[in-house]
Amino acid sequence: MGFYDKVFISPRFLLVMKKEQELRKKFEQYAEKQGFKLNPNKKIVNGIIKGLLKNKQKHGEIYCPCRRVTNNKQKDKKIICPCIFHKQEIKSLGHCLCRLFAK
Repeated sequence: MGFYDKVFISPRFLLVMKKEQELRKKFEQYAEKQGFKLNPNKKIVNGIIKGLLKNKQKHGEIYCPCRRVTNNKQKDKKIICPCIFHKQEIKSLGHCLCRLFAK
């Protein structure tokens, strides 16, 4: 029996992994429909997805981790990912501010 046969993976860890995979799939499908894609750099995408889920846990929404949450629900709904700014940023910069989406 090897070392990894004895490793315990917590149910919480598995739940987080599942949420990350679901969110990644949701954004891949969204990007494809919009004519762009997720950033090909998986480390960047993974970091952004972790930040989105952290914001979901802390603030109740998947606010863009690259934008400041003001706790004003009306203002902050603009920065729920995908935020209202991403299409224009992709058009002008080739990617959105947080670099989740790219041309």
